[in-house]
This record gives sequence, C-alpha cells and structure tokens, in this order.
Amino acid sequence: MARTQPVTRRGAGRSGASAGTVLRTVLDSGPIARSTIARVTGLSPATVTTASAQLVDHGLLRELPEIAGPTGLGRPHVPVDVDDSRYVVYGIHLAITHVTTALLDLRGRVLARSRDPHYGLGPAEILRNAVTTLEALAVQHGEPSVPIGVGFAAGGWIDSESGVVREHPIPGWNGYPVRADLEQRTGLDVRMDSHARALIDAEVLFGEPRARESVVQLFVGNVVDAAFATGGVVHHGPRAAAGAVAHVPVENSVEECTCGRTGCVQATLSDRVLVRRAMELGIIERPIFRDLLDAGRRRHPEALALFTERAHGVGVVAARLLDLFNPEVLIVCDQSVSGIPGCLDTVRRAVAESSATCDDPSWSVLSTSFPGRALPVSAGSVILAELYRAPLTSFVRPLAGIS
Repeated sequence: MARTQPVTRRGAGRSGASAGTVLRTVLDSGPIARSTIARVTGLSPATVTTASAQLVDHGLLRELPEIAGPTGLGRPHVPVDVDDSRYVVYGIHLAITHVTTALLDLRGRVLARSRDPHYGLGPAEILRNAVTTLEALAVQHGEPSVPIGVGFAAGGWIDSESGVVREHPIPGWNGYPVRADLEQRTGLDVRMDSHARALIDAEVLFGEPRARESVVQLFVGNVVDAAFATGGVVHHGPRAAAGAVAHVPVENSVEECTCGRTGCVQATLSDRVLVRRAMELGIIERPIFRDLLDAGRRRHPEALALFTERAHGVGVVAARLLDLFNPEVLIVCDQSVSGIPGCLDTVRRAVAESSATCDDPSWSVLSTSFPGRALPVSAGSVILAELYRAPLTSFVRPLAGIS
C-alpha cells in the first residue's frame, strides 16, 4: 500500500486556520457561495477567496457551475462544495473479539467495511491482516480514490501522542507501537485515539451540532470509557489518559473486575457480562452479543430485562458525568441503547433520578448519531478530524497541474 499523495508538514499559519474554518463551513452548508461563507464565518471576502482557492488546489473543494443571484438580477456566483470523490481515509477499530476495517469518504460516510474475528492473534498479526483487508476493500470499492491516512481507534488507554496502546484488555497490546507498525506497513500517515474521543470528533463534524459547544461521550461495549470536549476540542490529558471510567465503582454491584476489586463500571455493564448472564439464563446458546441483541429486538422478556437493567446502570453513570462536567449534551454509544426499544428512555429516567443538575434528560441525553456504524466512523474520524482542523498542513498537497 504505497503512499500516492505525499504528506506535507509546512505550517500554514493564519491562512491554515482560515482554510479549516472555510472547509468546515462548506461541510455544514455546501454547496455555498464564497460571499455566504464570509458572512457566516466573519472572515474577510479576500481571506475566503484565498482559502477556497487553496482548498480547490488541494482537491478538498470543488467548484460547481455558476448560478445567478437569488433574484435573478444579482451578480452570478460560483458555489463550492466538499469534493468527496477524490480521497478516502482508512479506518481500523480494535474490539475485544474482532477488528472492523473500513473506507470512509470526506463526509464520514462508510463506503466499505469488514468485520473479522481475531481470536488468538497477536498485535502484529492483527494489524497485518487489517491492512490486507483494507487493500481488498479498496479494490472492491473500485473508484480511483486516493487514501490519505489510516485512523486507528480502540477502547482502553490509547496514547495518541506517542502512537502506543498504553492499556487494553486484550493481552499483548499494552505498550504496542501501533502507529509505527501501521506506517511501516502502509506508507501512509497514521493517527490513533480512543474510540470515545474519536466519536466526539465525529459528532462535531458529522453528527449532533450541540456537541460543538460541550459534550461528554459515554461508550458502552466490551470496554466502557468516556470522553469530554468543549468548543469542539477534545480533552486528552497527560499521555491521553482522560476518560478512564472503567473502574469507577457502581453501587450494589458484586461483579468481579480484572483489577481485583468488585463493582467496577466495566465489570458491571460490559457486553461480556451481559452475554455471560444471558447464557446462564438460557436466553442465548452462543456467547455472542449479537445473538442477545437479536433476542432483545424480538422482545424476548428476559433479554429485555437484562438490557433494561443495564440501561439503568448506564443512566446512573451518565448522571455522574453530567453533574461533573455539565455539558450541553451527553451522548451514549451503546448498541442496546440505539437498537432496543425503550432503553434510551430508561437511561433518561435513571439520569432524572440520579442527577442533581440535569433538568431535562430528553434534551441533554442522546444516543449516538452513528447507530450500526460507530466503530468504523470512530476509526476514520481520527484522520478526518485532523484534516478538517488543518487541511493545508495535514495529509494532502496541491494537486499536480493545478496552480
């Protein structure tokens, strides 16, 4: 997988920041006239013109045919829109039992993806297989899109600055240099982050508009973690350790945790615990969370009871986070909350019962904007967030033959 579009690290200063503002505005409102961009952003018309030209040169924006003014009498203008036909990003998401690989376009849409188990494999083998799968997906996709980078997302403690997994439940990953491994295999730039932080970036760019003010993301799967952002900027903390809620204690829980204590959030609410309990109750025959989800969707009474119990626990944790951070919105990424009827309502009721600050959980507590595709979107958004922040210094150079 050779790099076909070299990365540039040249600083663009104020023009680079303006280009990011322009690109994000076009993502939100395009096709849009440059004069409208200036009015919406407060940038000068000259700055917008310069930034737009640079973004067109980089293949990130495209000009559309000239159209007349709104009254038919005004000066015609040439609207611009995001060029989502030229580039793709690659995404790799590591879960406890499987790897999700995906191709995404510049609007965060999943173009192709694969979900593959990784039982018994070590990090190097898993990443090698993921790269092979990405190459196959690119061939199957068929369009001559240029890959501009690889995003890697996972639960646990992901040190995005050093490119290393600090702590993960799967043996062998602690301390593994993911970024160096993938850059060597692909020849592309690699960025990595926790899936909770990456999903905030996805919400800010492609999902819930209120997340741009302030947001807490609570991810509940086999791993339980959280993230927080204000003004669209995700807080990482020293060595990117922010958002570690897995071992926060839960009242009345006697579930044993790998840390040696009982009642930790992750040990109480994770998919693995629900699957184990469902097997004990005879709800499912295989230790597969999808089977339990299917039972819940069929309204199996005992399956619904398990999901309702977990949703209440998720709501209690959400209430703590709401009281601690007081965000504009808290977003829950949990397959059962987005896929099982009544679970989101249960989360909100638990928030109302437990929070001292949240007056209206129906307004403040939402399910993810990416049901069924949160994992590939999180991985791709690690790259896309940087691209939209600094489009002239991240990943792409001006196209050959364009002045």
